[in-house]
Amino acid sequence: MSRKKKKKSSYVIQSVVNALNLLEQFIRSEGELGVTELSKRLGLHKNNVFRLLATLESKGYIEQNKATENYRLGVKSLELGQTYIHQMGLVHHAHPIMEELVKKCQENVYLGVVQGKVVVYLDMVEANQVVRVASRIGQQLPIHCSSIGKVQIAFMSESELERLKLKDTLKRYTPNTITDYEALKKHLEGIRKVGYAIDNGEFDEGVRCVAVPIRDYTRQIVAGLSISGPIFRMTDKNLEKLIIPEMIKAGKEISRRLGFDIASN
Repeated sequence: MSRKKKKKSSYVIQSVVNALNLLEQFIRSEGELGVTELSKRLGLHKNNVFRLLATLESKGYIEQNKATENYRLGVKSLELGQTYIHQMGLVHHAHPIMEELVKKCQENVYLGVVQGKVVVYLDMVEANQVVRVASRIGQQLPIHCSSIGKVQIAFMSESELERLKLKDTLKRYTPNTITDYEALKKHLEGIRKVGYAIDNGEFDEGVRCVAVPIRDYTRQIVAGLSISGPIFRMTDKNLEKLIIPEMIKAGKEISRRLGFDIASN
């Protein structure tokens, strides 16, 4: 039989399939996984699992927590995910809108996605201000005290929120950080009602942030758009008259460009 007539399935390399199946276990997990647990999930001998982990770790797709000896996704996995996001057009469509937003509001604008319990920043446009918030590209901020994180988890279902297991991990960063789980859920309910989130110095004292959700053609929230600045410029009046209206407009425009039908919302 010629190579062209062969089914693609006949070219599948089982060891590669096993490695990909292993990586997928971390998508379904809320945290780190050990060799024994992975062995059970995959139905593979521990030695085979260890060899797969060692290979993936050598390429940066998996990393080991030296304290627990368990494993978690590595930086390369994040880079791969970010590349996909870029390819599907999120950053491409958002960046020009972000540039316009900075011109109008004169504060830093960020685009970020929730991954587990943190926000990963994908893109930013910096304002031309002497006093401004430092770049957060490359940083991972906790979802419970960042506007860009709160605006995304606020629209999660009860079961999705429960799966994040935030109850015992609400670390305090400033006196304004919400560390009570029930209080956080009530706060998220308020965000759902108004359609935007505010971080009043909950991660960085003296910094105020506003965020809106970004949706795509599936109507799902795929990212958050935020604007950050010092509290003395991000006043209640400035938020009400300029920043919040412009943020909402920008969020809707990016969502529209990603195929979200605003009219049917």
